Amino acid sequence: MLERFADILWNPWLLGLFLLVGLWCSLRSGFFQLFEFKTWIKCSVGSLFRKKKHKNSFEGKKVGFEAKKRGFGGGLTQFQALATALASTIGTGSIAGVATAIFFGGPGAVFWMWLSALVGLMTSFVEKTLAVKYRHRAAKGGWEGGPMEYLEGRLGWRRAAKWFSLWCVLASLSGGALVQSNSISAALHASFGWDRLAVGVVTALCTGAVVAGGIGRVGKVSEKLVPAMAVLFLGAGGAVIFAHRGELLSTLRLVCTCALNPRAAAGGGLGYTLSQALRYGVARGVFTNEAGVGSSAMAHAAANTDSPAGEGFWGMFETFFATMVVCMVTALAILTSGVYEPGTALAAIRAGTVTGEMTGAPLAGAAFATVFGQWGSAVVALCLLLFAFTSLLGWEYYGERGLSHLLGEGQGRRLFRVLFLLTTAAGSVGGVGQVWALSDISNGLMALPNLLAIAVLAPEALGELKKETAGR
Repeated sequence: MLERFADILWNPWLLGLFLLVGLWCSLRSGFFQLFEFKTWIKCSVGSLFRKKKHKNSFEGKKVGFEAKKRGFGGGLTQFQALATALASTIGTGSIAGVATAIFFGGPGAVFWMWLSALVGLMTSFVEKTLAVKYRHRAAKGGWEGGPMEYLEGRLGWRRAAKWFSLWCVLASLSGGALVQSNSISAALHASFGWDRLAVGVVTALCTGAVVAGGIGRVGKVSEKLVPAMAVLFLGAGGAVIFAHRGELLSTLRLVCTCALNPRAAAGGGLGYTLSQALRYGVARGVFTNEAGVGSSAMAHAAANTDSPAGEGFWGMFETFFATMVVCMVTALAILTSGVYEPGTALAAIRAGTVTGEMTGAPLAGAAFATVFGQWGSAVVALCLLLFAFTSLLGWEYYGERGLSHLLGEGQGRRLFRVLFLLTTAAGSVGGVGQVWALSDISNGLMALPNLLAIAVLAPEALGELKKETAGR
């Protein structure tokens, strides 16, 4: 029932809306993400490699004092905000989600995942820019903001803001707690035979220890873990692709062919349909990079910056890295290694005999095992553990922000944290199909008002882009 409702919601309504809003923002910007690639890369991650131009330590302190005086101090650094956002985006969707999309949607799903990310770059820019522009000071210092702020404060859509916040809380519990915990326990059980409930309880306790310190501690933990886990996964995944480099060109050809003719994946006949490729490709891409959903905008709103468009550039890099880099490595590792066979997958889908060992993290683990042997599943399990744990941290914060907008600042926070941790423990033993369907429903209903707001406010955000790039 959940899967049927998710299909009705996403296919074709939300699938089309995500792509149309992304295309609208891209057209209005003159496809800034493509023609000014060097600009936004240089202004985001490229800034980490440029030395600060302070003549001495006194001048540096003076600049910091002036920033605080203007009201821009006390938040996360821009890198911490990026790491916190990536902590939630580079989660199980980057491994288990990509594997699930390929299994249920065919190789063509990968193409639609990439395309959704390409147009989603500008969607991400707009929502992050608006989140910073319409944020407010937090009671204990720092910044707070997100789609609920510009939905209500800028557009006056009070009910839409409440709707977004409600589904944000539910998405936090489903896509955040349930999905991440489920994937951690499934991976560790498949690799080491560990008890799934015990894994869920330990995961919940570790999550609680971090989120008790608020967004500041989440940011500090994320900026340490996210780079380490990215290097580990990209290094291991790159080794798998290199080992099967002879299949790379044929794999890319298959992905492009199956994007418009998915039945080609099974050699014609009873193959995948275009709607399956679209549904799983776009949905998993959205779940991974969250462009248009509005969740990661809450992390960027906490950044210590006075430039809305500047933070929008960091949002673009977040989407690019999460889907165009990390998800691409997962997809190519699975498809080049040969562990996925379309005919077998289709037969299992039609017969209703799909098991947890055939898709998700185990499928990715099988791909890595072609190079690392018995350690392949262990490598995936470790990466998934880090990915999902950091994702839990980010989504718990998003749930708190949604709850604060519904009930008032700080109201129900402790109760929500307890509920989030209990859901994390319980999610470790749930069925993967039901968990993903519930996550898709929550993300879709949460994204609906945000996408409409982005479409309306895109010209305003792009105005900030012109001001930011005018002097460059």
